Amino acid sequence: MTIHRPGRPEDLPEASLLWARWAALAAVTWDAEEEKETFRRGYWLGDSAGADGCALHYDDSSCSRWVLVRADGGRTVLFGQDDSSKVGRYEPAIDLLAGAPGWVRREVRDGLLHQGRIECVYWFEDGSWHRAPYPDDLGDDGLDCGMSHLSSSDHAVEAICALFEFDYEHEGAVEACELFVEHAERGTATPEVVRAFADELVRVHAEYELSPPWIPIARSETDIAAMTALVRRR
Repeated sequence: MTIHRPGRPEDLPEASLLWARWAALAAVTWDAEEEKETFRRGYWLGDSAGADGCALHYDDSSCSRWVLVRADGGRTVLFGQDDSSKVGRYEPAIDLLAGAPGWVRREVRDGLLHQGRIECVYWFEDGSWHRAPYPDDLGDDGLDCGMSHLSSSDHAVEAICALFEFDYEHEGAVEACELFVEHAERGTATPEVVRAFADELVRVHAEYELSPPWIPIARSETDIAAMTALVRRR
């Protein structure tokens, strides 16, 4: 799936698929110690004012930071900022909540919006994504750089492989990532599925003596339970 610059509502996958892929990345990088940290990097499930009090977060600790919040009635709001965005420097200022219903305004963090730390807001309602109107000459809103790795199943698999430096030379690695994303999207991940995937990460890492930024570790039953709950959350 191609994401335009600036993004268009139809560029985004259906909200439940976006949530599932995001949750899959959060699950594979889940770390009990990091759960205690206030400032995070990567992908994680954190607090929000949404329907279930939780939201998925993504922060690359450099130029991209995003939040995906689910509200009542199957509604969802995506907001964040990527340094590729031209929204914050556009004059006159763009009202990112123009045309947004009240529930979106309740979910988006006004403080971050006023600080310029939110330059992109999309909301999902009645089966479709929406956003505020943009000026015709706006060059970019950051959606492409920020969310393209979650725009399709293949891209999500590539993102997981990149985290662990896997490629097709590492026997079974890419296939394991594909199967895990498939289970995440279908909502069929079980503790057995998560355990098999986590063990495969460790096996490939050890067999090929890889040293990626995210080092897979042997998972305890507590880890597996937390990872399963995260990736199955709907």
